[in-house]
Amino acid sequence: MKIQDFTKYEIARILGARALQISMNAPLLIKISQEDLERIKFDAIKIAQIELESEVLPINVKKPFPERKDEELKKAKVPAPDSKINDKEKQEMEEKEEEEISKEGEIMELAQPDDEVEEDSGTEESETE
Repeated sequence: MKIQDFTKYEIARILGARALQISMNAPLLIKISQEDLERIKFDAIKIAQIELESEVLPINVKKPFPERKDEELKKAKVPAPDSKINDKEKQEMEEKEEEEISKEGEIMELAQPDDEVEEDSGTEESETE
C-alpha cells in the first residue's frame, strides 16, 4: 500500500511500532549510509519514516468496514392534524410509548447525594493507631 492510502492515525501507529522495533536493535530494511544516520542522529522514528516512505515495510493495515444493515425505521404514529384526541386516548398513547421505551432500554436514575460517599480510609487508620 502507498502512504497516501493510510490515515494519519494509521501512519502514526505504523511509525511507532517500527520505531520501537528499530530501537530494540531490529535490522534496518533499507540501506542508510553512516553519514545519513549521523545527520538524523540515529533517531528511530526518522529511520522508520524513511522506511515507510520507501515502501519497504511489510506491515498490513486491516480496515474493517461496518456491516450494512437494512432496517425499517420506526415511524411515529402522528394523528391527522384535523382529528381531535381526547385526554383518555392521549394518556393511553403516552403509557404505551413509555412501556416501549422501558422494554428497549434502561432508565437511568439521578444520583443522590447519599449515594456519593467519600473514602477517607487512610486518615481513619492513622488516627486509631
